[in-house]
Amino acid sequence: MGFVASKKIGNAVHRNRAKRLLRAHFIENIDLIKNGSYVLVAKPALLSKSFSEIRKAYLHALKKCTALQNS
Repeated sequence: MGFVASKKIGNAVHRNRAKRLLRAHFIENIDLIKNGSYVLVAKPALLSKSFSEIRKAYLHALKKCTALQNS
């Protein structure tokens, strides 16, 4: 699993927060994800969303790319 946040996200504090948010959602849903290699790229809008909105978008993205085990 790779987490990427470019300078488009903002300064180092914002980039690290974006990666921490993605990492938290990955750990929270690790049992649902199929084995494989994944790279999550943080987008600038990530920092303006609530934790529950990010979770919803995260699960939708995993379902869309058929990364969920029950898909």
